[in-house]
Amino acid sequence: MIKRHTLHFGIALLAASFALPAFAAFDVIQLMNDLAQHKGGRAKFVEKKYIALLDKPVTATGEMIYVAPDRLEKRTLTPKPELLILDKDTLSIERDKQKLTINLATQPEALAFVDSIRGTLSGNRAALEKNYLLHLVGTTDKWELTLLPSDQKIAALVQRITVSGSRNQIFSIEYLQADGDRSVLAITPVAEKK
Repeated sequence: MIKRHTLHFGIALLAASFALPAFAAFDVIQLMNDLAQHKGGRAKFVEKKYIALLDKPVTATGEMIYVAPDRLEKRTLTPKPELLILDKDTLSIERDKQKLTINLATQPEALAFVDSIRGTLSGNRAALEKNYLLHLVGTTDKWELTLLPSDQKIAALVQRITVSGSRNQIFSIEYLQADGDRSVLAITPVAEKK
């Protein structure tokens, strides 16, 4: 009786070991591959900034357009119109009829911060790992990626960045600054009209 039970258990274990590759764990490699498949699109956003000096969060709304691999537009509509355009290593900001252009190649800390967004959107793991340690939890359908700065200069600005989503869609980005202030960006994809 014991031998037969042991034999059945052994066969079950053997069968399970052959089935393991089909149930491989969701990991950073798979997430980056999924994100790399997303070539861009439009989204609406609601951003809440929690600032220690204020009683209530500052809320901004607007829309974003992403074109893989390195163009991102963030058009804030409320409370004040603002346009940020990230195109390769150039950041342009338009606000109150004033325009500022920054070459990010001359601003390594700012570039590292921008690369956290761009690297995640494009699924560029190598770009992310230049300045961050990556920690992923969840499943393909509901994941959360935490980026922890590995460089002291970046850590002096940002404590962590948490990105969450489903499959190749990002639904929120939370920035926790080193000073304790934080920003939460909720993203809702907008279906393209055909």
